[in-house]
Amino acid sequence: MISLRHLAKSFGPLAVLRDVNAEIEKGEVISIIGPSGCGKSTLLRCLNLLEKPTGGEIVVDGIPLLDRKTNVFQLRRKMGMVFQSFNLFSHLMAVENIMLGPVDLLKLSRPAAFAEAMKWLTMVGLAEKAFAYPDELSGGQKKRVAIARALAMKPEILLFDEPTSALDPTMVSEVLAVVRKLAAGGMTMLIVTHEMKFARDVSTRVFYMDEGVIFEEGTPQQIFEQPVREKTRNFIRKIRTFTFEIRSRAFDLYSLFAGVESFGHRQFLAEKQIHDIQLALEELILNKLLAKLADPASLTVTVGFSEVSGDLELTLAYRGEAYNPLEDDAVDLPLTLIRSLVRSGSCTSDGEANQLRLTMSC
Repeated sequence: MISLRHLAKSFGPLAVLRDVNAEIEKGEVISIIGPSGCGKSTLLRCLNLLEKPTGGEIVVDGIPLLDRKTNVFQLRRKMGMVFQSFNLFSHLMAVENIMLGPVDLLKLSRPAAFAEAMKWLTMVGLAEKAFAYPDELSGGQKKRVAIARALAMKPEILLFDEPTSALDPTMVSEVLAVVRKLAAGGMTMLIVTHEMKFARDVSTRVFYMDEGVIFEEGTPQQIFEQPVREKTRNFIRKIRTFTFEIRSRAFDLYSLFAGVESFGHRQFLAEKQIHDIQLALEELILNKLLAKLADPASLTVTVGFSEVSGDLELTLAYRGEAYNPLEDDAVDLPLTLIRSLVRSGSCTSDGEANQLRLTMSC
């Protein structure tokens, strides 16, 4: 359906895309992941010519998109784009935002366009918000209106640029539910996303982008469980863990909590699970480790999540004589709280360095 051949895009001396090659078949759902600035959004914008490539080819249904003889406007109608920042017209109601394209470009009558708009608003669960203005909608609702607007143009392909960007967890769930529904219906989609669990669940293939190319591609299981290339492995390892280094007794506890909360939201953890992690770390660090360690400047906290088992693992590495806070002789309130929050724990020591591992069930 879509062929990308040696696609390149530069902004002056900066080469954002260098040599992108891919074949995308009808009905596929491709999630595009990778570090910030690697060209993910630029790739989407090149596909519908919001950015003009500086080299290579884009072929859609056998038609070269960059050929001067190609009717670009007709071909671009096959692609709907859902932007990261919604791009809704603030002076138009939700239903009017959706009607605009069908009336102006597809030449539907206003009654026919209204009926189509209501159909798509119903599909995304927002029929009751048809006459609301964008500033009366939540972020998740705006994103769903944007999806309905794209669908009203009857595209064969949908391009999503960070569909859950800047949304809180409830709104994220709203948007992802709609995308899952589209995937189940066979819509061809390319999705730039940082939601790894979602990418794993909904995708037929995953592209890992780095250095201006598709660095590795494969099934979600392959990319997330058995990546071949070292850069991919490092990226996957990084997104599944959160690490915080403590350099003094006066460390910023609230910065640690914020990091845990952000990590938990990316892993779709419930608020109670996030709170339990924060509570376990607070009791361990403030009431156990810092009270015992002579040198707190060597304490490293790592929170990890396994999509396979659904387990959370807290790892605390610290220097000093052998000490396992779970085996304190005095059973006090902090220890009782810690034991109630973790399923299992173990501690290893070589006499100079300790590593405490705790497992919490999701």
